[in-house]
Amino acid sequence: MPSKRKPTLAVWKFASCDGCQLSLLDCEDELLAVTGALEIANFVEASRAVAKGPYDLSLVEGSITTPHDAERIHAVRRSSKYLVTIGACATAGGIQALRNFKDVREFTSIVYARPEYIDTLSKSTPISDHVRVDFELRGCPINKQQLLEVISAFLNGRKPNTPPHSVCVECKLRGTVCVMVAHATPCLGPATQAGCGAICPAYDRGCYGCFGPKETPNTKSLAARWSALGVGEKDLVRTFRGFNALAPAFRKEGDDHER
Repeated sequence: MPSKRKPTLAVWKFASCDGCQLSLLDCEDELLAVTGALEIANFVEASRAVAKGPYDLSLVEGSITTPHDAERIHAVRRSSKYLVTIGACATAGGIQALRNFKDVREFTSIVYARPEYIDTLSKSTPISDHVRVDFELRGCPINKQQLLEVISAFLNGRKPNTPPHSVCVECKLRGTVCVMVAHATPCLGPATQAGCGAICPAYDRGCYGCFGPKETPNTKSLAARWSALGVGEKDLVRTFRGFNALAPAFRKEGDDHER
């Protein structure tokens, strides 16, 4: 009897730091199970060997920042049965999306000796602004266990089960005292999706919002609480324009405080 064909996996990079791709390699022992269930057909971070598409599952890291990438993402979409974006850059524009609130030509003129050679878009945008996305996995970087859950869900034909609740729940689970209540430390945890294990509050620091807004975040109430702690309008704008500047809830709150 012929063996059943393994689904093919492709991993793609756009404008990013590669951290989310490395999360896949960081799976270590679990990676053996992944490679046993999937054929890694295109993953230049791990191997120069590339098999031609189409691919059953594509993981896409990074935002769209150049005209070339704006064209390339459509080619990736056409060659992928399922497309999953991974990380803050791919799902919400990433840190590079901060350019969207300024004139990118000013940046290139300061940084590059010959800015006329730089072919870039005026904005950095998430993948979903350009093509249909089947699932978004957030984080900066992503949680490797959540990544394994997404791959498992794909292999078993079900919807991925990732937590929609806030970082506050993770603080409670690990017994971490609330930094806002105990120390009056501004923290984005009440509005941020779980996934990091509440690392920052565990070290008496406020959450920076790496995983983007949780389900139905009350950013207005949180911003009011920050204001009561003495945080000014400019700092509130900077707070919501971080790793996930283009996530709708964070973008709206940042824009509201800039006006």
